[in-house]
Amino acid sequence: MKARKSFLVVMVILLIGLLAACGTTAPAEPAATEDTAPAEEAAPTEAPVVEEPSEPVTIEFFYPVAVDAPIAAIIEGYIDAFEVENPHITVEAVFSGGYGDVQTAIMTAIDGGAEPPAMGVMLATALYDLINADAISPVSPSDEYLADVFPAFLDNSRYDGKIWSVPFQRSAVVMYYNADLFEEAGIEPPDSWDSWAAAAQALTVREGAEVIRWGIEYPSGWPYWLFQPLAIGSGQNIVGESDTEVFFDDPDVIEAVQFYIDLSEEYGATPAGVQGIWGQAPTDLATGLTAMIVHSTGSLTGLLDQVDFELGVMPIPGQAAGTFASVPGGGNIYIMKGAPEEKQAAAWLFAEFLSEPERVADFSIQTGYIASLNSSYETDAMKAYLAEVPQAAETKNALQHAGAELMVQNLGEVRNIFHDYLQRAYNGEMTPEEAMAAAQAEAEAALEIFK
Repeated sequence: MKARKSFLVVMVILLIGLLAACGTTAPAEPAATEDTAPAEEAAPTEAPVVEEPSEPVTIEFFYPVAVDAPIAAIIEGYIDAFEVENPHITVEAVFSGGYGDVQTAIMTAIDGGAEPPAMGVMLATALYDLINADAISPVSPSDEYLADVFPAFLDNSRYDGKIWSVPFQRSAVVMYYNADLFEEAGIEPPDSWDSWAAAAQALTVREGAEVIRWGIEYPSGWPYWLFQPLAIGSGQNIVGESDTEVFFDDPDVIEAVQFYIDLSEEYGATPAGVQGIWGQAPTDLATGLTAMIVHSTGSLTGLLDQVDFELGVMPIPGQAAGTFASVPGGGNIYIMKGAPEEKQAAAWLFAEFLSEPERVADFSIQTGYIASLNSSYETDAMKAYLAEVPQAAETKNALQHAGAELMVQNLGEVRNIFHDYLQRAYNGEMTPEEAMAAAQAEAEAALEIFK
């Protein structure tokens, strides 16, 4: 197996891009200006050529590693299998941290005048920003494929009558819990905010002033995604149907912010303030430092490998009894417009290879990410896996309770605004009402040019 590129490659690309960009003002995530046309007004772009390249070609595939799963080894295995079938195409994988790292590396190369990688996996919700930056090419999946994709995942791929990406590494927000602790304490899995908070309080263990076990850990270092089920469960998602509509200051959203705070201040069941523990939370659950965590379905396989107890999986309890909420997330495969046509064509062949039902099922089995195709759940491998690991069916079922993920124009700026004020509220620097009012005002200003 040939050596793969590593994070060092990304740093080199970043440095080259920054040097090339000296003297310019192009940001990594271009913000709209008065001279920037919204995506609807952009000139139509052609879908990439999909005919198989006739000459040898090498493409780069930028990829994030965002969960506790052997992502690099899995992707390298797929590359090896693809190259056996397509010996004239060489795929060089560049593993570069989180989704934001991938997007920053690609946009820095583009802004600096360098050739971008032919393809990359970035957040599905990055669509508008990537279109407005003229960074990606539309793609041409078959009608059969489009009919097979779960609508909750395909929604992030459509814009202006075109398909701009294909789902691959998709997830949803769920709650993982130590079912043995629940049984020992005689507690049923919660189905409302009240029962959830009570369970978290009951399962918190202290020795004097020291917390031995938290009832729940709720990562909030990257807060919008894990917060959204709280807002949905309260009665109002933070994003509307329009690509310029947000509801940060809605009373139901404010109530959801207060509930997060109450889990600490009123119930003493979770650490106070912002919890920057995304990578740590699964291990804390597995080792008994917490009874519950809110996390990604993409962490399922890693958790199952760690725990020595019955692992429970469920959507997030809503405010009213018997209600639940979730939100989809994760990344899609994008083809980069700045790559030569022969590389775009090769990249699309690899994207199609990764999107075959058996491979989508295999990726789900190996990681815990939700398979994006209905047909993947009809494969023998997936049926056998679900019989052995029923928790995987619960991750798919969470989509039944999912609202839309935050996806608006000028997403990077709007998301940063929301993160800033949400965390100020979590840390007690502002009241939830003050924080969400400020977030709404600044977000509306950031979206004004696109209205």
